[in-house]
Amino acid sequence: MAPTRTEAEQLWRQYNSDEALWRHALSVEAAMRHFAEKNGEDADVWGIVGLVHDIDYEQFPQEHCVKARPILEDAGWPEEYIRAVVSHGWGLVTDVEPLTAMEKTLYAVDELTGFISACALVRPSKSVMDLEVKSVKKKWKTPAFAAGVSREVIENGADRLGLSLDDLIGETILAMRKIAPAIGL
Repeated sequence: MAPTRTEAEQLWRQYNSDEALWRHALSVEAAMRHFAEKNGEDADVWGIVGLVHDIDYEQFPQEHCVKARPILEDAGWPEEYIRAVVSHGWGLVTDVEPLTAMEKTLYAVDELTGFISACALVRPSKSVMDLEVKSVKKKWKTPAFAAGVSREVIENGADRLGLSLDDLIGETILAMRKIAPAIGL
Protein backbone atom coordinates (compact mmCIF):
# COMPACT_ATOMS: atom_id res chain seq x y z
CA MET A 1 0.00 0.00 0.00
CA ALA A 2 1.22 3.49 -0.85
CA PRO A 3 2.42 5.51 2.13
CA THR A 4 1.00 8.92 2.99
CA ARG A 5 3.25 11.94 3.38
CA THR A 6 2.71 11.82 7.16
CA GLU A 7 3.80 8.17 7.23
CA ALA A 8 6.82 9.04 5.07
CA GLU A 9 7.87 11.81 7.43
CA GLN A 10 7.42 9.56 10.47
CA LEU A 11 9.57 6.86 8.88
CA TRP A 12 12.21 9.43 7.88
CA ARG A 13 12.34 10.72 11.47
CA GLN A 14 12.83 7.18 12.81
CA TYR A 15 16.17 7.08 11.00
CA ASN A 16 17.22 10.75 10.91
CA SER A 17 17.45 13.75 13.20
CA ASP A 18 19.77 16.13 11.36
CA GLU A 19 17.94 19.37 10.50
CA ALA A 20 20.19 20.13 7.51
CA LEU A 21 19.33 16.72 6.09
CA TRP A 22 15.63 17.46 6.73
CA ARG A 23 15.88 20.74 4.79
CA HIS A 24 17.54 18.81 1.96
CA ALA A 25 14.73 16.23 2.05
CA LEU A 26 12.16 19.04 1.83
CA SER A 27 14.05 20.63 -1.07
CA VAL A 28 14.13 17.39 -3.03
CA GLU A 29 10.48 16.74 -2.20
CA ALA A 30 9.57 20.18 -3.56
CA ALA A 31 11.57 19.64 -6.74
CA MET A 32 10.00 16.22 -7.28
CA ARG A 33 6.48 17.61 -6.77
CA HIS A 34 7.23 20.48 -9.15
CA PHE A 35 8.49 18.21 -11.94
CA ALA A 36 5.64 15.73 -11.41
CA GLU A 37 3.09 18.53 -11.82
CA LYS A 38 4.86 19.82 -14.94
CA ASN A 39 4.80 16.33 -16.45
CA GLY A 40 1.27 15.32 -15.46
CA GLU A 41 2.49 12.73 -12.95
CA ASP A 42 1.35 12.03 -9.39
CA ALA A 43 2.94 14.79 -7.30
CA ASP A 44 2.19 12.96 -4.05
CA VAL A 45 4.06 9.83 -5.12
CA TRP A 46 7.00 11.76 -6.54
CA GLY A 47 7.13 14.07 -3.52
CA ILE A 48 7.12 11.22 -1.02
CA VAL A 49 9.96 9.52 -2.89
CA GLY A 50 11.89 12.79 -2.81
CA LEU A 51 11.24 13.21 0.90
CA VAL A 52 12.66 9.82 1.87
CA HIS A 53 15.38 9.46 -0.77
CA ASP A 54 18.18 9.78 1.83
CA ILE A 55 16.41 7.79 4.57
CA ASP A 56 19.50 5.69 5.27
CA TYR A 57 22.12 8.43 4.94
CA GLU A 58 22.44 9.64 8.53
CA GLN A 59 22.71 6.22 10.16
CA PHE A 60 24.43 4.34 7.33
CA PRO A 61 26.51 6.82 5.29
CA GLN A 62 28.86 4.06 4.11
CA GLU A 63 25.90 1.98 2.93
CA HIS A 64 23.81 4.83 1.50
CA CYS A 65 21.12 3.60 -0.91
CA VAL A 66 21.87 0.01 0.14
CA LYS A 67 20.19 0.16 3.55
CA ALA A 68 17.25 2.11 2.09
CA ARG A 69 15.79 -1.03 0.47
CA PRO A 70 15.35 -3.07 3.68
CA ILE A 71 14.10 -0.01 5.60
CA LEU A 72 11.41 0.68 3.01
CA GLU A 73 10.59 -3.00 2.44
CA ASP A 74 10.11 -3.55 6.18
CA ALA A 75 7.71 -0.60 6.18
CA GLY A 76 5.72 -2.22 3.36
CA TRP A 77 6.52 0.36 0.69
CA PRO A 78 5.81 -0.37 -3.00
CA GLU A 79 8.70 -1.52 -5.19
CA GLU A 80 8.24 1.52 -7.47
CA TYR A 81 9.12 3.83 -4.56
CA ILE A 82 11.99 1.66 -3.32
CA ARG A 83 13.61 1.33 -6.74
CA ALA A 84 13.44 5.09 -7.28
CA VAL A 85 15.10 5.77 -3.92
CA VAL A 86 17.86 3.24 -4.59
CA SER A 87 18.45 4.44 -8.17
CA HIS A 88 19.30 8.00 -7.14
CA GLY A 89 22.73 6.71 -6.13
CA TRP A 90 23.43 5.19 -9.54
CA GLY A 91 27.07 5.23 -10.51
CA LEU A 92 28.07 6.44 -7.05
CA VAL A 93 26.86 3.84 -4.56
CA THR A 94 24.49 1.57 -6.51
CA ASP A 95 24.28 -0.06 -9.91
CA VAL A 96 20.51 0.50 -10.16
CA GLU A 97 20.12 2.75 -13.18
CA PRO A 98 17.35 5.37 -13.11
CA LEU A 99 14.96 4.42 -15.91
CA THR A 100 11.50 5.86 -15.20
CA ALA A 101 10.71 9.56 -15.35
CA MET A 102 10.44 9.64 -11.54
CA GLU A 103 13.82 7.91 -11.11
CA LYS A 104 15.56 10.15 -13.64
CA THR A 105 14.15 13.27 -12.00
CA LEU A 106 15.28 12.23 -8.52
CA TYR A 107 18.74 11.44 -9.88
CA ALA A 108 18.92 14.88 -11.53
CA VAL A 109 17.60 17.07 -8.71
CA ASP A 110 19.18 15.47 -5.63
CA GLU A 111 22.65 16.99 -6.01
CA LEU A 112 21.25 20.09 -7.71
CA THR A 113 19.10 21.15 -4.76
CA GLY A 114 22.22 21.11 -2.60
CA PHE A 115 24.13 23.20 -5.11
CA ILE A 116 21.29 25.72 -5.40
CA SER A 117 21.12 25.95 -1.59
CA ALA A 118 24.85 26.66 -1.46
CA CYS A 119 24.47 29.35 -4.15
CA ALA A 120 21.61 30.98 -2.24
CA LEU A 121 23.52 31.02 1.05
CA VAL A 122 26.40 33.07 -0.37
CA ARG A 123 24.04 35.77 -1.69
CA PRO A 124 23.47 38.92 0.37
CA SER A 125 19.81 37.89 0.76
CA LYS A 126 20.71 34.27 1.65
CA SER A 127 17.59 33.34 -0.29
CA VAL A 128 16.43 31.47 -3.38
CA MET A 129 13.80 34.15 -3.95
CA ASP A 130 16.19 36.36 -5.91
CA LEU A 131 18.53 33.61 -7.17
CA GLU A 132 18.81 33.39 -10.94
CA VAL A 133 20.09 30.68 -13.26
CA LYS A 134 23.03 32.86 -14.37
CA SER A 135 24.22 33.16 -10.76
CA VAL A 136 24.11 29.39 -10.34
CA LYS A 137 25.93 28.89 -13.64
CA LYS A 138 28.64 31.34 -12.55
CA LYS A 139 29.27 29.29 -9.38
CA TRP A 140 29.06 26.09 -11.46
CA LYS A 141 32.32 27.01 -13.17
CA THR A 142 34.20 27.30 -9.86
CA PRO A 143 35.30 23.76 -8.92
CA ALA A 144 36.15 24.76 -5.35
CA PHE A 145 32.61 26.05 -4.74
CA ALA A 146 30.40 23.28 -3.28
CA ALA A 147 33.17 20.90 -4.27
CA GLY A 148 31.29 17.88 -2.93
CA VAL A 149 28.50 18.32 -5.46
CA SER A 150 28.93 16.21 -8.57
CA ARG A 151 28.29 18.47 -11.51
CA GLU A 152 28.71 15.44 -13.76
CA VAL A 153 25.75 13.69 -12.09
CA ILE A 154 23.57 16.79 -12.52
CA GLU A 155 24.58 17.21 -16.17
CA ASN A 156 23.95 13.52 -16.80
CA GLY A 157 20.58 13.86 -15.07
CA ALA A 158 19.59 16.80 -17.26
CA ASP A 159 20.58 14.82 -20.35
CA ARG A 160 18.56 11.81 -19.23
CA LEU A 161 15.53 14.08 -18.79
CA GLY A 162 16.07 15.72 -22.16
CA LEU A 163 16.44 19.13 -20.50
CA SER A 164 19.10 21.77 -20.86
CA LEU A 165 21.11 22.38 -17.72
CA ASP A 166 19.69 25.91 -17.61
CA ASP A 167 16.11 24.59 -17.69
CA LEU A 168 16.81 22.00 -14.98
CA ILE A 169 18.38 24.66 -12.77
CA GLY A 170 15.61 27.19 -13.43
CA GLU A 171 12.79 24.77 -12.68
CA THR A 172 14.52 23.52 -9.54
CA ILE A 173 14.94 27.09 -8.29
CA LEU A 174 11.21 27.69 -8.88
CA ALA A 175 10.39 24.53 -6.92
CA MET A 176 12.57 25.57 -4.00
CA ARG A 177 11.03 29.04 -3.92
CA LYS A 178 7.67 27.41 -3.12
CA ILE A 179 9.07 26.20 0.20
CA ALA A 180 11.75 28.81 0.88
CA PRO A 181 10.68 29.53 4.51
CA ALA A 182 10.64 25.81 5.39
CA ILE A 183 14.19 25.33 4.11
CA GLY A 184 15.53 28.59 5.52
CA LEU A 185 16.19 30.13 2.12
